[in-house]
Amino acid sequence: MHSLLLFSAALSALQGLTSAKPVDLLRRTVTPLSSTQVAGFAPFTQFARAAYCGTDILQDWTCGEACAANSDFEVSLVGGNDDSVQNYFVGFSPSLDAIIVAHEGTDPTQLLSDLTDVEVLLGSLDSTLFPGVSSSVEVHTGFADEHALTANAILAEVRSLMNSKATNNVVAVGHSLGGALAELDTVFLRLNIPSASISAMTYGTPRVGNPAWAALVDASNVNFKRIDNELDIIPIVPGRFLGYQHPAGEIHIVSSSNVVECPGDDDATDPQCQIQSVPNILEGDILNHLGPYEGISIGTIFCT
Repeated sequence: MHSLLLFSAALSALQGLTSAKPVDLLRRTVTPLSSTQVAGFAPFTQFARAAYCGTDILQDWTCGEACAANSDFEVSLVGGNDDSVQNYFVGFSPSLDAIIVAHEGTDPTQLLSDLTDVEVLLGSLDSTLFPGVSSSVEVHTGFADEHALTANAILAEVRSLMNSKATNNVVAVGHSLGGALAELDTVFLRLNIPSASISAMTYGTPRVGNPAWAALVDASNVNFKRIDNELDIIPIVPGRFLGYQHPAGEIHIVSSSNVVECPGDDDATDPQCQIQSVPNILEGDILNHLGPYEGISIGTIFCT
C-alpha cells in the first residue's frame, strides 16, 4: 500500500495535468503548474539523467546523485555499447511501484546538426514492432532504426517484470535522442502489452514523426508528457516544414519559477510555449538543452 501511495504521488505530475488531447482553438491558454506538481517530476528526471552513465555503473546502480535519488531502484537489464547502440536500462522501482525504461541521449550539438539536415527522412514503422499501424504514420527513420535495435529486449524484460513484480505500471523516460526513443516506446509498448498502464516523461525531445504519428500517440491511451527547458533549440527540430509534428503533452519551463502546460499538438499560440518562445534555431540557446530541469541538469558531464 505504501508503494502504491508513493507511486500515485510521483505520477500525479503526469496524471494530474490536463489530458493530452487537442483542444478547441478558442481555448489556447496555458495551465501554470504548482511547485508540488513540478517537484513530482524529479524521480523521472533523475532516471533520464542516469541513462547517460556507463553500463558498468548502471548495472551496479552506483551512478552518483542520479542513482542515489532513486536508491531503491532494482536494475534488471542494462544494454547498449556507448557507441552504435544507445545505452538503456530497465528495472523496477518499489517506491513508485513502476517499471522504468530509460534511454540515453546524445550530444546536443551533434543532434542539432543531424536534425536540421534537409535530408531528414520520414518512413513507415516496422509492422512487426508496431502491428496494425497504418503506413501513413511516419517517423524519423534514424530514430526508428535505433529503437529497433533494443525494442525486443526491452519488451521481453518489461513483460517479465510485470509478472514478477505484479505491476502494470510502466514509465518510459529519456532526454534528447533518449526522449525520442522513449516516445516510440509508448506506442510500441501499448501495442504489444495492451494491459499495461503506460506513461512517459521525456526531456528536450526533438520531433519524432509526422502529424499522423502525433495523432497516434494522442489516441493511444498513454500518459505522455514532454518537458522543454527555456529556449532549448532541440524541441523545434526537425522543422514542421519537413512534415514533423509533436504530439500533445508539452510542459515548458519558462523560468525556474514559471512552468506551464501547453495545449494542443505543437500548435500552441501562447508566447510561453516552446514554438512561440523559440520560433527558429537562431533565437534559441543550445545550452538550455542540458537543463536544469526542475534543478536537475542532464548529460554525460552530469553523471556524477
